[in-house]
Amino acid sequence: MTISVLVYGTLKRGQWNHDRFCRHALDIRPATTVGRLYDLPAGFPALEIPADAVLAVGTGDPMADAETQTRFAVRDLVMPDADGEWDVVHGELITFADPVRDLPPLDRLEGFRPDGHGLYRRALVAARANTGVEAAWVYHMARVRNGQRLRGGVWREE
Repeated sequence: MTISVLVYGTLKRGQWNHDRFCRHALDIRPATTVGRLYDLPAGFPALEIPADAVLAVGTGDPMADAETQTRFAVRDLVMPDADGEWDVVHGELITFADPVRDLPPLDRLEGFRPDGHGLYRRALVAARANTGVEAAWVYHMARVRNGQRLRGGVWREE
């Protein structure tokens, strides 16, 4: 069973966390979702997503999260509109072969805690890739208080 994560910052190809955390990727494709992307003073990005875009919230069980994602794969998903309040955010959809091996290191990197009190939360959202709209996990912040909004939806190109 695979699991897919939409990344928009340091996990993208060419960024400093990609080789270390994404070396087991089966597939990497350009993808978009809806949200507000920020460049934080700490040197990495953060994403806010609309509450109604959350299909499911991440748990501490990688296999359960992979199963949840699989259940949404058979549904006709619709992307929320980028309406001025929300932007199109560009990233990469990374598919991993082994959720138990590959998801926990990402969760630790992102400071994800299933109780919602970590640095980032993990939510299942609709993402548009070359094959259409599909469900993907994304790390996001409930509210960004200190960062520069990137209305173009792209964090550092390197």
